[in-house]
Amino acid sequence: MKKPLQIGLTGAIGSGKTTVAKLFETLGIPVYYSDDRSKNILQNNTLVKNKIVQQWGNSMLDAQGNIDRKALASLVFAQAADLQKLNAILHPLVADDYQLWLHQQKGVPYIVKEAAILVESGSHVHCDKIIVVEAPERDRLTRVMARDDVNEKKVQQRNAQQMPQSEKIKFADYIIHNTDQKLLLPQVMEIHRKLIQEHGNCNSATK
Repeated sequence: MKKPLQIGLTGAIGSGKTTVAKLFETLGIPVYYSDDRSKNILQNNTLVKNKIVQQWGNSMLDAQGNIDRKALASLVFAQAADLQKLNAILHPLVADDYQLWLHQQKGVPYIVKEAAILVESGSHVHCDKIIVVEAPERDRLTRVMARDDVNEKKVQQRNAQQMPQSEKIKFADYIIHNTDQKLLLPQVMEIHRKLIQEHGNCNSATK
């Protein structure tokens, strides 16, 4: 059986990539949500918790002894060096988790790996195609402020730790425009059609 294509889905913070990922799911396409899986590992992996406490102290724990994600986020998004240290702890485990998940996906033409820092982490090199979701900066900022109940300064801090949207687009095989002028579903459907066609062509080439 032909392996599914690996499709990377990324975009700047607040671009709407999770919304786009959900649309792919409605088409029967499995989606790996890197940020959600990372949060799960952060909260449930004892080794990760111990490394974080060793690195930054007990102030990173809440009253129940779990990782205080808000406190950790405030720390790492304010300092690039601290974010790199956290990524060094989490990324190898997320990469292993993704590989386990990938091997479980059978009988589909492609899968989608949704990741905010797909390019920055270097994992884009393992993708067959890359989709970048782009949106106007003001829309992105407003969306994240409402979603996470944070002020604009904190959103800008997070945004500064990621590759600029204009740079991400350079890695794109497909661009989805999340604006008031363009509906998302027709754009997703067109990419879906092309990816199914490409998977079929790959099958033909191997016969």
